[in-house]
Amino acid sequence: MYKRQALDVVGKGFEKGTIFLPQLLMSAEAAKAAFEVIKAKMDAKGQVQEKKGTIVLATVKGDIHDIGKNIVKVLLENYGYEVLDLGKDVPPEAVVQAAVEGNIRLVGLSALMTTTVVHMEETIRALRAAHDCKIMVGGAVLNAEYAASIGADFYSKDAMGSVRYAESVFAKEA
Repeated sequence: MYKRQALDVVGKGFEKGTIFLPQLLMSAEAAKAAFEVIKAKMDAKGQVQEKKGTIVLATVKGDIHDIGKNIVKVLLENYGYEVLDLGKDVPPEAVVQAAVEGNIRLVGLSALMTTTVVHMEETIRALRAAHDCKIMVGGAVLNAEYAASIGADFYSKDAMGSVRYAESVFAKEA
């Protein structure tokens, strides 16, 4: 609980522009390290932290830039989500397969290059045809208008927005 409160403070500072990406990353990594210690103690006592849900993350086919996805992953894990990270340059079929096999409720897609957003749209179409899930997208070349035009449920300009959207998706299912 305290970890989330601390990350909320950092996230709000990032959104306001008083905290910057390096501090956001350091805070998330510090929280992750602290959580690993707490988790080890809980495991030793037979206690298990319940996961809020599982989220698939992938950088779309043709794109090898995954720093944004990696930041989102660290934050989501620190907020209690299990993240299935498919990596970078992920074909649509692999995203669909992971979503269907895991009965995943939320998929996050990332693209950094203008040349690869076409694969994001292709992945969204394939997901819509095969599985009922929410799809959030992000990346430097995207905006909310474009994300809506390719069928995404949510566009996030930063990692904290992804966390907040995940909270809303899984809160509706609780």
